[in-house]
Parts: sequence; C-alpha cells; structure tokens
Amino acid sequence: MADNSPPDQPDVFDLLAERFSDAPTRADGIPNASLLTSMAGRGSCRSFLDKPVPDAWINLLSAVALATPTKSDLQQRDIIVLRSPEKRKRLATLVSGQAWVADAPMIIVFCGNNRRQRLVHDRLSIPFANDHLDAFFNAVGDAAIALAGFVTAAEALSLGCCPISAVRNEAQAVSDLLNLPQHVFPFAGLAIGFPADKPRISKRLPMRATYHVDAYTETDLEQNIDQYDQERAATQPYRSQRFPDQFSNSDAYSWSEDKARQYSQPEREDFGDFVRRKGFRFD
Repeated sequence: MADNSPPDQPDVFDLLAERFSDAPTRADGIPNASLLTSMAGRGSCRSFLDKPVPDAWINLLSAVALATPTKSDLQQRDIIVLRSPEKRKRLATLVSGQAWVADAPMIIVFCGNNRRQRLVHDRLSIPFANDHLDAFFNAVGDAAIALAGFVTAAEALSLGCCPISAVRNEAQAVSDLLNLPQHVFPFAGLAIGFPADKPRISKRLPMRATYHVDAYTETDLEQNIDQYDQERAATQPYRSQRFPDQFSNSDAYSWSEDKARQYSQPEREDFGDFVRRKGFRFD
C-alpha cells in the first residue's frame, strides 16, 4: 500500500543548518517552534502573486510591529501604509533600479520619529536637554525594531517581504511624498505580498564570526570569510559582477568581493545633510 503521508517538513534546526556552517546543535523541548521555524527559513521576497493583502492583515501586523520593544517607552517610530496605487508607483520610481518594487501588492514605510517627544516638551514647557546624536540614533533603533517585528509577524502568516533601504537614496523626495515634518524621517520601506515563489534561504557568515561570548573577538576572521565565500560561490553564485567596467572579472567572485565593490561607490552622501535639515544634530 502506497504511503501518501506528507514528507517530513524541515524544522528550525534543519533550516539553520542551511544558513550556518556551524549551526546550533539540535535540542528538544523548544517552545513556539513554529515561529522559530518561520524565522529561520525566511528569505527576501521580490516576486509576488497578483493578490492583495487584506487591509485587516496590514492593520494587525502593524499593531504587532508597534508592540515591539522601544527605547525607554518613547515609541519613536511610525508606520505609513501606502494604500494609494499612485503613491506606491511614485515611491517605486524614486527607488529606481529596483523594478520589482512596482509589482508589490503593498508597500509600507517605517519612519523614525523624534518629533512627538519634542512636542511633549513644548506642551509641558520642559526643556529638551538631549538635542544631540542620541536623539536621532534612538529613533533609528525604534524604527528598525518595528520593521523586524513586522517582517517576523508577516512571514509567520506566509506573506513575503523585502525591506527597501533605497528610500534613503531620495530621502527628501520620499519625505515630501509622505508629508514628513521636522524630526521625522524615512528609515526603510517594505514590500509585502503573497509570494509567487518560495523565497530562497541565503547562507549567513558562520556564527563563530558574528556570535561572541563575553567579549568581541576576530579570531580566524579572514579564514571564516574565505570559507563563507567558497560556500556562497558553491550554493548561491552571483549572476553578475558589480561594476565590470571598473574591476576586472574575477573567477572567484563571491560575497566579500561583491560587498567590497558595492561600497567602493559613493552612496547616500547627502543623507547626513537631509537629517540635519530635518532638525537633528550630530554632536
């Protein structure tokens, strides 16, 4: 008699083993394993079905994201949902070079917000004594935590997501599009939808390179990067090499060279000026 039972599904440990050459060893009795499995098996999604995400889902996910930790309960983050097709199209134009953004069923933008805190001070006539880099930094942290919470929750519902850092390429234009006032700035966009294909799991640097106990170390860092480059080249080769007119083609092209070439070119040089114009100080 044929066995029609479904094949065993990968668990969190199987998925982590795909990502890390030195993944954690298997352990029993892990609670909430289904959520961990979703997180471990995630991948960036840039191909979506032509199917809208229900508004009720977006509202729920936004609430969950805003329930994530926030520095000193200051709650310095905002979520802007672009339900307008025209605004989504405009945003996709601003993040040129990423054509897939225009096909996303939904785009939201996560913003850092130090404005509310300052308004509270004005309302209560209490001096704002922390007008320096930390004010900006705290709002960035709050926005990043909310973004991570939204992605985790969305992927637990089998949605696909991909953050869009390129909203900072045209920060002023994005700010104008979203009507962002002083001390509010775009941190990242997020494309959301039902995946057309299963997102690919990207290998990560070995944990021994990025996971430390008691103190930071760089023991065998070059060897770990070399090993990782070889693993990436074998499992996820790049389809093309960056800036071929400037750099000669490399037979051993992989992650480290790709990232070095990426950051060999100026990017967002005007972002600091934009943030200053928003009223932040970098003292």
